[in-house]
Amino acid sequence: MQRPKIVIVSPSLADANNGNWRTAHRWQQLLQPQCQVRIIPAENDAAVVQRMWRDFPMAHFTPDIVVALHARRSHASILAARQLFPATPIVLALTGTDLYNDLAQRPEANASLDIATALIVLQEDAIQYVPVKHRHKTRVVFQSARGLPPAKKVSGQLNCVVVGHLRAEKSPQTIFDAVAQLLAHDQIHITHIGAAHGADDARFTETAKALMASSQHYRWVGALPHGLTRAAIKRSHLLIHPSVLEGGANVIVEAITAGTSVIASKMSGNVGMLGANYPGYFPVGDAAALVDLLRQCLADQNLMTRLSTACKARAALFTPSEEKRRLLRIVVDLLGRD
Repeated sequence: MQRPKIVIVSPSLADANNGNWRTAHRWQQLLQPQCQVRIIPAENDAAVVQRMWRDFPMAHFTPDIVVALHARRSHASILAARQLFPATPIVLALTGTDLYNDLAQRPEANASLDIATALIVLQEDAIQYVPVKHRHKTRVVFQSARGLPPAKKVSGQLNCVVVGHLRAEKSPQTIFDAVAQLLAHDQIHITHIGAAHGADDARFTETAKALMASSQHYRWVGALPHGLTRAAIKRSHLLIHPSVLEGGANVIVEAITAGTSVIASKMSGNVGMLGANYPGYFPVGDAAALVDLLRQCLADQNLMTRLSTACKARAALFTPSEEKRRLLRIVVDLLGRD
């Protein structure tokens, strides 16, 4: 039987190295053995979108399924796909800002949900934010990462890592404010990995550089290759994930699958990854609570053990085999063939 042909529409490609690209590329790799998969960019220009889609039949790659990431940013591509291939199932993955922001204020985002045959959310808490009329067609597909053998951690101090571009949704300001509250004797060290991003570049870059100059507790290293980032996560005692808004951060997966526990802001994207009763939350944007939690982790090995146990209990959700199983189940259900 011929392998199904799948087109993945992504708002970002490899040069962006952001969450949408990494999701698109990972899904391509996971599905490729059983499916033929191409990734194309989401475009806002209707003429460009129409031309791009019309090229597919000529290239003998008429899609059996279209997978689009982000309801608003991929809307023009979703609309064109439905017009050109009216019988083709369209799967829409709600990846973050579309789910938590755009559905409340952008008609095109809601129109994408209406068009879609099936929806994907990246963590279990997200389903309650999907409009009720669309929940019946929504599936949860947790992201995954290759497991790494845990590293031996340095004793006598708490080494933490933050991974996220310097943009408002990732709340680097929470980290900056927390570092400012650390005292000289606090054996807490934070390495911040991530590029300056968009309109927030100047403000966050200046703050990060000034903080490095004034604090022994903080180091901003900018963007790093994926392998070096995973190595830094693996060596750390904790990943700190302070986001204000998140669809389902793969960096949490990369920490758990490398034997590193997580402390995170208590918001939907993190709760859906870690579970409602996870012991390592702090209120969104509350730097003082984050500092208190860090000090507790440094002083209380029992808390570190509880965090580790809770992370291990979630680890089975984040394996490549489980992510692939969930994706292929959607393909089979939509196409009606095993």
